[in-house]
Amino acid sequence: MYIPAQWSQIFTASPIERQSVGESGAEVSRICNTNGEHLFLKSEPIGAHSELPQEIERLRWMNRLDLPGPTVLEATTENDRHWLLMSAVPGQDLASANSLSAPQVISILAKALRTLHQVPTETCPFDHSLEQRIEAAWSRVRAGLVDETDFDDERLGRTAEDVFAELLSTLPETYDLAVTHGDACLPNFMVEASRFTGYIDCGRLGISDIYQDLALAARSIESNLGPAWVAPFFREYGVEPDQQRIAFYCLLDEFY
Repeated sequence: MYIPAQWSQIFTASPIERQSVGESGAEVSRICNTNGEHLFLKSEPIGAHSELPQEIERLRWMNRLDLPGPTVLEATTENDRHWLLMSAVPGQDLASANSLSAPQVISILAKALRTLHQVPTETCPFDHSLEQRIEAAWSRVRAGLVDETDFDDERLGRTAEDVFAELLSTLPETYDLAVTHGDACLPNFMVEASRFTGYIDCGRLGISDIYQDLALAARSIESNLGPAWVAPFFREYGVEPDQQRIAFYCLLDEFY
């Protein structure tokens, strides 16, 4: 596979394994360095809708605050792509950690989200407000980047424009702003044994309504553990589920 010139000599003898987990447009590979250290190389085409530069900024900010996640080692642009070389977060993601019970997964996820949501918003420079998200969603519709074949079952067969009109008609009336992950699905939370080790895929981190995270977490729990575990998750996190906001933020996610 192609590797930027500044790193190609370093990893000449290192096994490189392409990763298939995740739905973003980025390509991710695991590198087993000759010293036994595992690194990740992530790349994405340069373009108006590229997210990797934002992820690099957010990871550097997280590194400064000692929030657990990958460490940015180097970043560059080459061959019409953005490139990020970062450390590996120990363990497995919560969707793959088969040794954990459902209550353990729920507890780890709820605690990880509470920890992030308790970071003072004044320390976070990243705007993930609903206005910004809706504008970005419409930009993706206009650019033809919304995969209509990947809509949730209840929206399959509809156009992105039609679903976007529904989105605008269901705007929530209340917000609880916090520093949010932005894509709080089980595969984006790492665990080793029963210890949370870090947040990954943080390109959409920023200040937003907590339901930006809680809605996607609930959907991921339902898909991976079953619907019976959604209510325990909200009890563990410490809020009453707001069904309207859950539905809205899952609808918003159709555009990303």
